[in-house]
Order: sequence, then structure tokens, then C-alpha cells
Amino acid sequence: MASAEMTIRPATQEDVAQIARLVNVAYAKYLDRIEKPPAPMLANYAALIAHSEVYVLESGAEIAGLLVIEARDQTLFIENVAIDPTFQGQGLGRRLMTFAEERAHEYGLRELRLYTNEVMVENLAFYRRLGFEEIERRVDDGYHRVFLRKSLAG
Repeated sequence: MASAEMTIRPATQEDVAQIARLVNVAYAKYLDRIEKPPAPMLANYAALIAHSEVYVLESGAEIAGLLVIEARDQTLFIENVAIDPTFQGQGLGRRLMTFAEERAHEYGLRELRLYTNEVMVENLAFYRRLGFEEIERRVDDGYHRVFLRKSLAG
């Protein structure tokens, strides 16, 4: 199904089971690369929906993608962006990242920030193509993370 037929909307508590399934299948490919499950697989999505900005990209009744963001000082922190593997390769990750950037502009924020695991090399390449620059690598919460930023000046 083409991404043009999909809509982005705020997640609801009724979405929690589909979100958990999506995250588990999206991050499963990394399980053999790191010592413990990726952090998004361990997140409490009911709590995130209650206390954060969580959006889903839906195709009919199916959730194809997920975005979790939080405004922090002058930055929009992207906690998680995930696409169901059956929907990958359609530009949906880029669409969710563009949505995040639009939200940051609406809030008057100056930059986007995020991190990913250093073994998730596909993600690192994706974020670099979107204009993110690496600012730090460190062990954080037991994960080897790469921290990135993108300036929204202008």
C-alpha cells in the first residue's frame, strides 16, 4: 500500500498491543547484535502514550509506523521511530522524521536530537542521510549509543 494512503495520528491506549507488536518485529533483527533487547522493546507504551507525544502511522486498521517524541529545552528528542518490516522501503521512516521536524518548528525548537545503538548501522546511515551529525558515543543505560543532532536554524 502506498504511503500517500497512510495517516499520522496521536496514539491511544487502544493502540498499545499493535504498537508493542510493531516494535518487537521492527527491532527483532538487532537481537543477535547486542547483549540485551533494544530499549524500545522494553518500553512501557501505555505509560508513554499517557505522558508523552506518541504518534502512529496507520494504513487502514494497521499500524505501519511509530514515533515517540518529547520537547526538551530547545530540542525535540526523538525517543523512537519504528516501521513494521512489511511496510519498510516505502519512505515511511523519512515521513515520520519529517513529521517530527514539523512538530519541532511548530514548537519553535532549534534542533532535533536522538540516539541509536552503535550496532544499528542502518539507522546511523539513515539519520546521516537526513542531515543528522554525530555528537557523542558512550555507554548509556548499558547500551553502546551514538548520539546525534540536527540543527533547525532558520
